Amino acid sequence: MGKPSTKAKQRYNADKYAQLKISVKPELASAFKAACEAANVSMTSELSVFMNQYIGKYADKKGYSPDLSSKRQRRTAVAAIIKLLVRVRDNEQRFLDNIPSNLRGGSAFEDAEQCLSLLCEAIDLLESAF
Repeated sequence: MGKPSTKAKQRYNADKYAQLKISVKPELASAFKAACEAANVSMTSELSVFMNQYIGKYADKKGYSPDLSSKRQRRTAVAAIIKLLVRVRDNEQRFLDNIPSNLRGGSAFEDAEQCLSLLCEAIDLLESAF
């Protein structure tokens, strides 16, 4: 079986996704594109994560609750949370790696180690949830 045609992809995307068009300042767009390329992630997936975070943050204030009635929707929500936690974990690991040797063993280092350990545990638990 060959590759799907462009029209087939467009029909699939039209059925499964809604297109949004946003306008931002060119410097913001360039910075976002560069950050996504540096992190080796797609701009679409990052924008989806931001939108999910926004919905979650303002759901109670606006009276809106995301639909999590299907197992697929719950898995998608958990996957977004895992992705965010992995980014936090990676940043925490970089922080730990960059602590000078004379400060290792101090309270900030121990707090960062404990935070990293808890983040890893939370990620493992969420990954095993589904």
